[in-house]
Amino acid sequence: MNANSPEPAGFSVSHFLDLARKTVPPMHPGGRPIVAGFAVGALVLRLLNRRLGFLGFLATAWCAWFFREPARVTPTRPNIAVAAADGTVADVTEAVPPAELGLPFGRMLRISTFLNIFDVHVQRLPATGEITAVHYRPGKFLSADLDKASEDNERNSLAIRTEDGHDLVVVQIAGLVARRIVCEVNQGEQAVAGRTYGLIRFGSRVDLYVPLGSRVLVEPGQRTIGGETVLAELGG
Repeated sequence: MNANSPEPAGFSVSHFLDLARKTVPPMHPGGRPIVAGFAVGALVLRLLNRRLGFLGFLATAWCAWFFREPARVTPTRPNIAVAAADGTVADVTEAVPPAELGLPFGRMLRISTFLNIFDVHVQRLPATGEITAVHYRPGKFLSADLDKASEDNERNSLAIRTEDGHDLVVVQIAGLVARRIVCEVNQGEQAVAGRTYGLIRFGSRVDLYVPLGSRVLVEPGQRTIGGETVLAELGG
């Protein structure tokens, strides 16, 4: 086929590129410095040894994949809270939200989601409304699958008043390996359900607090998809 030959029926470069963009999710900006560091390390290893360089580039590709930010379709019906993270539901229990938020209400239902190193690690807002409080607190780096991690580990908490008048709290919790929590929203900003608002680098946990009286729709051990899985129908 010469350069002037028409493309085969049903094929076009633009169509191929569009499919590639939909198949390979973009990388969250918070992961770019780490991926760049991996790439530099891989180049250094390549100068020393071809095999080590190959392994370094594989590690760089894995790191870029780890910080992926896939598109999600968020349910729009009222009075629901969607998952803030991909992962596995670790626990559903009554608990008091982080004291540093200074919230006037007491116990809520806490839905804890554990993220392993293979899960998407961006966090998404669980409902549409207003962000009424944001607070970062340093802490320990216990394994994120332990219940004590919700109390003792480094965390970033935010409170949301939904358009339907419900109060929610979502907490990013660092894990045994994680050492950096990224939060990109501030008090007073508008929250849009399903929109990415932060990132935890490597293994971690995300807690969602919903009002008592809400109907929880997931069970411990169930997998969640951030921005898509409905965790609870809000009530109380």
